[in-house]
Amino acid sequence: MAEKFKRIHIIVMDSVGIGEASDAARYGDEGCDTLGHTAKAKSGLHVPNLEKLGLSNIRPENPIEGVAVMEQPAAYFTKMHEISAGKDSMDGHWEMMGLPVMTPLHTFPNGFPDELIRKIEAFSGRKVIWNKPASGTEIIKKFGERQMKTGELIIYTSGDSVLQIAAHEQVIPLKELYSICAYCRKLTLDEPYHLGRIIARPYVGDRADNFERTANRRDLTLEPPEETVMDKLKAAGLDSLAIGKINDIFSGHGITEGWHTLSNEDGMNRLIEVLAQDFHGLSFTNLVDFDAKYGHRREPVKFGNALEAFDNQLGTVLSRLSDHDLLLITADHGNDPGFRGTDHTREYVPLLATSPMFAEGRPLPVRKTFADLGATIADNFGVPLPDVGSSFLNDLK
Repeated sequence: MAEKFKRIHIIVMDSVGIGEASDAARYGDEGCDTLGHTAKAKSGLHVPNLEKLGLSNIRPENPIEGVAVMEQPAAYFTKMHEISAGKDSMDGHWEMMGLPVMTPLHTFPNGFPDELIRKIEAFSGRKVIWNKPASGTEIIKKFGERQMKTGELIIYTSGDSVLQIAAHEQVIPLKELYSICAYCRKLTLDEPYHLGRIIARPYVGDRADNFERTANRRDLTLEPPEETVMDKLKAAGLDSLAIGKINDIFSGHGITEGWHTLSNEDGMNRLIEVLAQDFHGLSFTNLVDFDAKYGHRREPVKFGNALEAFDNQLGTVLSRLSDHDLLLITADHGNDPGFRGTDHTREYVPLLATSPMFAEGRPLPVRKTFADLGATIADNFGVPLPDVGSSFLNDLK
């Protein structure tokens, strides 16, 4: 079967959920609603491009404040439910590419075992402090000045399967920090730890009230245990381009070229540059600011401002699409800035599918798994479909 699209572009609005999933109670997330609470905090979102595509059409019974339900939306629209056992970025992205994470990864709400901490201290030659769940910005405010004096490692975790190391760039140089994180990654690949991610969290500043985390963050994930749709595209000689933290999430697997980015704006600018290239295959963009800067910090107004800034750049992206392009806009989980706690929230995620070749948008059935995204991409490019997920390619007319 001939390809319907020469190029497919995915934009993941990291953490932009669209209301509690059917299993939210299992995660203690009843009542979460990232987009709804963000829009309420802003007294209405101004996102004309997302509005035209049909963002509120996904939930017409409870439209997003400030975002009209369109009579003739420009995109196919629906929402997707996650089947992975967690609600971390790795879980969501892997599932999109046909590899859901069905075995729960371990979390450490009481901190990591002494044995692990002692090994990290011995390798690094630095003492570890904190070793409990924490907000990343609050922990550097609490211990950053101490770290500047002592050189100790600030290790913390969250509700997700992560070990995070906060390090002042002038105290613990990036090369050293990355080396320590790589060592931690080796220690925690298998049981008894089996952690999803090790995250390097560098920051700068000279005192507690002006510490700021930098774009030199690095995520060291598990190796995907099986091929993803991206691997199949690459094996078929197609392009698989990664923008933002995609390369980190997939540990470089299935990627022909990738770029780290400094911000949402930088990520969108990179996508706009990619659209000007003559490539054949997939571009996969993650915009992490919604999550890292505003969701975990519970900053709904700033979260909303970031959505409005994204929407403005989205207009440029939409203007650069040709009939050979399909754009898929979605998210990997929720992170409701109007909710309790500081962790990700178990939510449906939006799905908007648009191309200049579409005469009008229409509703799609609710997707039972994020893997439908990967199945659709595989279907379009004629590579083997993943074992999980159903293609909606034939619904796009």
